[in-house]
Amino acid sequence: MATKTMTLVQPSAEQQAKIRTELNENVTTRDQDLEHIKEWLKRQPHLPDFDDDGRIMTFLRGCKFSLEKTKRKLDMYFTMRTAVPEFFADRDPTKPEIQEVFKIAQIPPLPGLTPNGRRVVIMRGVDASNNIPNVADGMKVVLMIGDIRLKEELVGVAGDVYILDASIATPQHFASHFSKFTPTLIKKFLICVQEAYPVKLKEVHVINVSPLVDTIINFVRPFLKDKIRSRIHVHENLESLYEYVPKDILPQEYGGNAGPIDAINKQWYEKLVSYRDWFASQESIKADEAKRPGKPKTHDDLFGMEGSFKQLSID
Repeated sequence: MATKTMTLVQPSAEQQAKIRTELNENVTTRDQDLEHIKEWLKRQPHLPDFDDDGRIMTFLRGCKFSLEKTKRKLDMYFTMRTAVPEFFADRDPTKPEIQEVFKIAQIPPLPGLTPNGRRVVIMRGVDASNNIPNVADGMKVVLMIGDIRLKEELVGVAGDVYILDASIATPQHFASHFSKFTPTLIKKFLICVQEAYPVKLKEVHVINVSPLVDTIINFVRPFLKDKIRSRIHVHENLESLYEYVPKDILPQEYGGNAGPIDAINKQWYEKLVSYRDWFASQESIKADEAKRPGKPKTHDDLFGMEGSFKQLSID
């Protein structure tokens, strides 16, 4: 259990009260909501047997206890597992490709929470000279961490805060690696994150910026919901970041007290390895389009025609 407490500190009683309010959680009716969703899942011929109260409750919380939204998200969660095997198949943390992602990038959720109960995730490249391997593997790791959080955010959080450290976005690095982030791949990944996971993205903070960062933000912007676009903050220095994220929960590289980011990242890798058998058992937990009532969802239904990504609008 030691690793669990280190990697995700749970909210204090005071934070829990704030989080419940934020998520519309009513302790007297939530079990009834849970039963409603479980009954609904049993009636969907195309969805797998899914008897995981904890994860269903995380979906309810992330959807602010809207039953219809929870159903839509769960349907997409299982649908994406079938539609995007490059993110959801063969998720063995001990594979060299996955180990490589952890060597060249650090993407850990931080242990502590902000005072208002939000979880902070830092994303940064470690070494610009390192070649980015398969970008889909990096996205796979982000979603593996997401799946562990579905199980381990035991009482929910009031949303996520992302800190993107752009210090390795140099012109040379940009030119050699950025072409690997194809519009199709980015679109699939952002639809997965925005439509299939119960994540409430509250803030995105970009730090250690260079002129290139605007180019990157503008490239990704068309894929984002309007609400999220308005939550991107670009910081000239760390002082302005501290106005949003308290110093004490940040790693020492950012002037904080949470220890070195290397250690936090390593703990997350070890946690993934401890879930190895669980990831293997999840391979078959996905939608079967042949059994979907009405007509099966095609690749185009989910992701739109190739090439028309600029027009992506997600309601």
